[in-house]
Amino acid sequence: MSERKIRILIGKPGLDGHDVGAKVLVRALVDAGFEVIYSGLRKTPEEIASAAAEEDVDVIGLSILSGSHMPLCEKLRDLLTAQGLDDRLWMVGGNIPDKDREPLAKLGFKGVFPTSSHFDDIVKFVRENA
Repeated sequence: MSERKIRILIGKPGLDGHDVGAKVLVRALVDAGFEVIYSGLRKTPEEIASAAAEEDVDVIGLSILSGSHMPLCEKLRDLLTAQGLDDRLWMVGGNIPDKDREPLAKLGFKGVFPTSSHFDDIVKFVRENA
């Protein structure tokens, strides 16, 4: 019997309309053997948390280029915790300044990947932590 694939939700919260990077990441994760669900553009934190619960994912990844990563991640943390998903691996990527890496980690986002991150590093991080 084969082992169940790691299930990943990639969410695109907020009003940011740029999702090429998220789509390319989704393809890289699929090519690496993960099962990936992409939320699509402009999802609310509530929609992303609900999808994570409904899809029973192991990893919740956010792609945020708008600069609103701190309030969006705070809101998601509250919603994911309320739904009992605080034992899942949380990641965020996008336009994230170095000064925000530690505050995001304190919120529970164990993986923080700025726009210059390599897909191989993200795949390795998921394999080692999910």
